[in-house]
Amino acid sequence: QVQLVESGGGSVQPGGSLRLACAASRSIFSTYGMGWYRQAAGKERELVATITIGGSTYYAESVKGRSTISRDNAKNTVYLQMNSLKPEDTAVYYCAVRLPYGNTIVYWGQGTQVTVSS
Repeated sequence: QVQLVESGGGSVQPGGSLRLACAASRSIFSTYGMGWYRQAAGKERELVATITIGGSTYYAESVKGRSTISRDNAKNTVYLQMNSLKPEDTAVYYCAVRLPYGNTIVYWGQGTQVTVSS
């Protein structure tokens, strides 16, 4: 079992930045990939970014160039740095543990709210 605890969400003005963090309860990055997802009100959950065991990254087109996913193996923590935030980035952001191949999610975090508004 793995517990994931997200932090770093909040309210920010358009153009601002936030760094989300997701701390895992044990060392998993050598076994699993990680991902960030988001769900806006009334919409389906969508993939934002992923990082593989080897460190390769993927970004959704909607955040590409504005976001960076990274991890700190020593802290068992994965981050999502988001810059140039837009109102359409408003959502609950979830981190997830992914199987090494495919898109299967093994564990979800509880989510952290990001609100972008003037």
